[in-house]
Amino acid sequence: MLTAASIELRAGSRLLLDGATFRVAAGDRIGLVGRNGAGKTTLTKVLAGVGQPAAGSVQSTGEVGYLPQDPRTGDLHVTARDRILSARGLDRIVRDLRAAERAMSEETGEKLDKAMRRYARLDAEFESAGGYAAESEAASIASALSLEERHLDQTLATLSGGQRRRIELSRILFSGAETLLLDEPTNHLDADSIVWLRDHLKGYKGGLIVISHDVDLLDTVVNKVFHLDANRSELDIYNLGWKAYLQQRETDERRRKRERMNAEKKASVLMAQADKMRAKATKTVAAQNMARRAERLLAGLESERASDRVAKLRFPDPSPCGKTPLRASGLSRSYGSLEIFTDVDLAIDRGSRVVVLGLNGAGKTTLLRMLAGVDAPDTGQVEPGHGLKIGYYAQEHENLDVDRSVLDNMKSAAPALGETEVRKVLGSFLFTGDDVDKPAGVLSGGEKTRLSLALLVVSSANVLLLDEPTNNLDPASREEILGALRTYKGAVVLVTHDEGAVDALEPERILLLPDGVEDLWGPDYKDLVTLA
Repeated sequence: MLTAASIELRAGSRLLLDGATFRVAAGDRIGLVGRNGAGKTTLTKVLAGVGQPAAGSVQSTGEVGYLPQDPRTGDLHVTARDRILSARGLDRIVRDLRAAERAMSEETGEKLDKAMRRYARLDAEFESAGGYAAESEAASIASALSLEERHLDQTLATLSGGQRRRIELSRILFSGAETLLLDEPTNHLDADSIVWLRDHLKGYKGGLIVISHDVDLLDTVVNKVFHLDANRSELDIYNLGWKAYLQQRETDERRRKRERMNAEKKASVLMAQADKMRAKATKTVAAQNMARRAERLLAGLESERASDRVAKLRFPDPSPCGKTPLRASGLSRSYGSLEIFTDVDLAIDRGSRVVVLGLNGAGKTTLLRMLAGVDAPDTGQVEPGHGLKIGYYAQEHENLDVDRSVLDNMKSAAPALGETEVRKVLGSFLFTGDDVDKPAGVLSGGEKTRLSLALLVVSSANVLLLDEPTNNLDPASREEILGALRTYKGAVVLVTHDEGAVDALEPERILLLPDGVEDLWGPDYKDLVTLA
């Protein structure tokens, strides 16, 4: 069980949450919702013990499993299997067993006897810890999240960003923690894995808080909703499922509006009467009493929900360029003996629109990193054409310098712009006041998305490389992205699981990985988008 008492959260001087008290008990499956930047990620970090509140306290009576939006692992040289097993401390025993096995195959005489005794002792320890059943359970979870057996024997360094995130999700689900805190767990999952995750979380017996923009997951899983209201800095708690919450929230808002209209009408009548009575000295006290009564009527009202602000997004007017600003030929990438893709050719003409499709691990992100000049191919080359200006949106936000402030990141991206203009652009992306001085590393996933998009806006790019640009966005912000895609005049290479993003792009061509097959876009390919 997890208990939060009088939690106050701040981002710089801005108050995110004031005095929230709540409890997460076994069987509570809570959807934590609110607009981007409201403080959802900040709150889960505090509950997980990763961050500290400005005031208040958090206590837990059992283990807490936390999946952040951008999980980072310390040692990328451990195998994926060991990383998952480490959630129960079984990875050490497995490594020691492997060492004992090697010793038994290599040693003779007394050393062999010693290795055999060590192996027997470790095997007994592993079995008493439920190790063999646990290995099977871990592999089953990983398989449900579209991780093949071969992936589990690879080191984390050889896996894609999406595969590493699925390893972390597998690890958290395998951990047996009494409370789970999951921040956007469906990112990087294909359609089948999302369906499995919904069913798995629906049957979870412990406490759960999930942040997600997947409405189907919220509808299937949650039995309570915590709404973090950015306008009132309050946490509204609804002991309802998702659909009932939506209906209740609208009912509450209509009630607030009706009560305010009635109160304002009565207060207006009282104030008008008070103004008339003030002209007569004998009725001054009565006039003051009427004015005070009008003020009390308004002061006792719940505040009406203010409209959530949304970043206004328009991609830049592309700089002039030649007919084919970007060309790639013979690209390949392997990790050790594992071949990701080979002999990929791609020509990006001025204003062309291309979608890259492929199953998780097929190399879609790797290809975009090569085209952006972040990674070098094993073979082949990327050739910039006349006037090429690339705008690269990285799904893990690697393009951001996490140690520098929001403002400094923008200044680096647009050195020709003055500070006033830079602040104006940031303001349109909801970074105002002290927000611009925050290090990029402390931003939530939604805020990092907004900052990365702001960098694109000032880039004058004529080729946009977009890797899952709608991840971590609330519905209103997602619509802004889709609208910007529809109107952008430059070339776009898009990697996405979002059918709406493909519809907005109206692609001309697709590139299928890992085979590198290029084809004209057609409706038959749409079914591959959510599966890819």
